[in-house]
Amino acid sequence: MTQIAIKFVQWEVPALETLQNSRVYRLRESLNNGGKLSREDKNWMTREVRNGTYFNKGIALGGYYFDFSDVLKRYFVKQYGHISEYYAADKTALRSMLYGRIEDIVELK
Repeated sequence: MTQIAIKFVQWEVPALETLQNSRVYRLRESLNNGGKLSREDKNWMTREVRNGTYFNKGIALGGYYFDFSDVLKRYFVKQYGHISEYYAADKTALRSMLYGRIEDIVELK
């Protein structure tokens, strides 16, 4: 069972319980309780991880880091002759986030 979130800032932030109504908190809590991810949740999580500034395997919110490394997979994507690394729930979620022609997607185990 993964911890819900870890405080990653040095200054004072509100208690983690104040984030209970956020989508990221509910998603992490659901996964900890054995819940499954819906397609919408996979797409949302992949997009948020990609757009995040601080972490590439989790989501930052309110000074807390929500780790999703247990459900994210590592992919290399070749697009327009350039290879990039991404973390995504699955290939479908990764494709929904990327724009343009994708030459190849390779999952690393």
